[in-house]
Amino acid sequence: MKKITIALVGQPNVGKSHLANAISGSNLKIGNFAGVTVEKATAKLRTDDYAIEFIDLPGLYSLEDFSADEKVTKEFLKKGDYDLIVNVLDSTNLERNLMLTTELLELNKKIVLALNMDDEALKEGIAINTEAMRKILSVPCIRVSSKTKYNIETLVDTIIDVHEKALIPSKLIYGSEVEDQLQTIARFLEDKHFSIEGLSYRQIAVGLLWQKKEIYAIVHEHPLYVELQPLLNNALGHVYMYCQCDEIDEVIHRQHAAFAKGLCTEVLSVSKIKTQSVTQKIDAVLIHKFLGLPIFVFLMWALFQLTFTLGQFPMDWIESGFGWLGETLGETIDNEALKSLIVDGIIAGVGSVLMFLPNIIILFLGIALLETTGYMSRVAFLLDGFLHKFGLHGKSFVPLVTGFGCSVPAYMAARTLKNKKDRLLTMFIIGFMSCGARLPVYVLFAGAFFDESVAGNVLFAIYIFGAILGLIAAKILRVTAFKGEDEPFVMEMPKYRLPSLKLLWFMVYSKSVLYLKKAGTFILLASMLIWFISSYPKNDVIEEEYGAKIEALQATQETEATDKEALTAQKDDTAQVKETAPIDDKVASAEADKEVPVADPKESAEEGTSVEDQIAALENEKHEKIMAQTYLGMAGKAVEPFFAPLGFDWKMGVATLSGLAAKEVIVSTLGVLYALGDEVSEDDASLRDIIKENISFASAMAFIVFVMVYLPCLAATAVFYKEAESLKHTVLLVLFTFATAWVLAFITYRVLLLVA
Repeated sequence: MKKITIALVGQPNVGKSHLANAISGSNLKIGNFAGVTVEKATAKLRTDDYAIEFIDLPGLYSLEDFSADEKVTKEFLKKGDYDLIVNVLDSTNLERNLMLTTELLELNKKIVLALNMDDEALKEGIAINTEAMRKILSVPCIRVSSKTKYNIETLVDTIIDVHEKALIPSKLIYGSEVEDQLQTIARFLEDKHFSIEGLSYRQIAVGLLWQKKEIYAIVHEHPLYVELQPLLNNALGHVYMYCQCDEIDEVIHRQHAAFAKGLCTEVLSVSKIKTQSVTQKIDAVLIHKFLGLPIFVFLMWALFQLTFTLGQFPMDWIESGFGWLGETLGETIDNEALKSLIVDGIIAGVGSVLMFLPNIIILFLGIALLETTGYMSRVAFLLDGFLHKFGLHGKSFVPLVTGFGCSVPAYMAARTLKNKKDRLLTMFIIGFMSCGARLPVYVLFAGAFFDESVAGNVLFAIYIFGAILGLIAAKILRVTAFKGEDEPFVMEMPKYRLPSLKLLWFMVYSKSVLYLKKAGTFILLASMLIWFISSYPKNDVIEEEYGAKIEALQATQETEATDKEALTAQKDDTAQVKETAPIDDKVASAEADKEVPVADPKESAEEGTSVEDQIAALENEKHEKIMAQTYLGMAGKAVEPFFAPLGFDWKMGVATLSGLAAKEVIVSTLGVLYALGDEVSEDDASLRDIIKENISFASAMAFIVFVMVYLPCLAATAVFYKEAESLKHTVLLVLFTFATAWVLAFITYRVLLLVA
């Protein structure tokens, strides 16, 4: 089967991913370009004769390398291994989209134009004559709709047809003076028999006149360049005079803009003009000067309420399921070490992370809805003035909100900021936006210390508090480490669109699968490691010492139980005698019973504490001492002085350090530390109850603050390093987040102690 590789290219918000989904039948897969952290999506389609792969390149407005995403797309288009380009355009904004098309036509590649959103264009009375457009450009132009799947099969057939035929150079006409100079240069090259493989004389002339580095690099090495240089200087002089401009980039932009406008005049017609579109009507409310911000805050509050309340039910089911699985498997394993590894290490560790998957899915779904409907761009516009007060850019909002899902794509989303200082400042603040990996920690502690009816509000408050801390930190960093002016705010506001269920499914599914992969691989290994270092080395002396004490108490308990049975039997005999005795004797016996109270044999002589409670206390004490002697306990004791001022015990300190690998590991670490070695049954308290019993409220809140602020994870830190391209700023990020987290957690702990 023959293979066709398609580069899917277009400006942002033209529906590239949606179109790829429609063509491939929801087979999009996420990956990274080789050597960089830029994300790409691929989709595959099989026909009778071909296996077609679509590579959904990052959206861009031009090939001018303004951002990292644009640079990657440009490099792939010029040097990547693909067969043809499918340029996706928004039919309702044709002239603006054609600006990129003009640059793609200059690449001398096979190309097909897919005029997407045809259904929306028809509703707005926009008609595009694709046949006339094809004749003008010498490029196939297909009207399609990724939403209704209109003409999808025709697009696929056209792609195959273009692939099978030889390359037909596209027609791109410039202004008369520019065309004259291009013809002069092309005739000179032809007369001198100078050629570059794969390029026509006209294309070489365009590359020289537009001062393309790759063309100049080839021509400059040829002796012909001595004769060519005066000709080029003369041509540029004429062009600058004609365009009344002496910047070649501006000349190119004007030529492309004039061509796009002229093409639209020829092929586009509008039969009706709406006084106010649906988008404008919605914007009148959602980005209202006074109502816009409260509406946004309400929507975010509703999202976090759903995250906690709706996710609670499947969380309980998953928790119960893993509890049952642990008990069932534990009964079949005789070897205590293996049983402990599987039940207390693997099942308890991974299960404590997987139970938060429903919360993660709801949060990802909410963020995906904000993005796909077009509302996210509006909020960026709405918050631009507010963010500027803290030294941030309006475009910073998108990576900051993305940070609520995961810090890794959030760092990559900061590429839209062209000013390096604005980009670095935004990346420093992303860590304050609590990622989905922190959510399990918040849900665990919120559920342990707050009633379920208010836990959703607490969760929302945690996220808002983190964002506020981030804004304060941004202001401090702006006036210290990142001084300088920021760039003006320019951002496209796409039309409101109903979200595609398939695209939503893909976005949520892909992120959830990544979460599950972490749980099934990295977190599994981390849980096994934590189990091992929290179980070894064994301490037989402590085991024997406490075993003897517990056996003694158990013997006492058995004796008391025997005495209780004997006393009960005696009372039963007495009762029978009373029933048969005369009435006067019964009264006398009852009076005697009142005077001599019977002691409860369950009560111990030690301050009225039951034997069962004493045994449980000894078990806990034994477990605590054994844990302290393990490798994990030694590590915890080593870091305890650092965390002690925050109210953390050594277990919380170890959990915090394990969170450097991945924040989800914190929950599994706590699960192993506080449950390992216990006899678990269906009547035992859950991890939340254990947390509440062992950690004070002040320490718990300080712990949440520390987790909220310090370094997201090692993977995110590695991405930060790649995006910042600076070891200095990476080290500064680590020091800044740890110092800030420690100080804020210390303040939280001390204040709550005073209040309490």
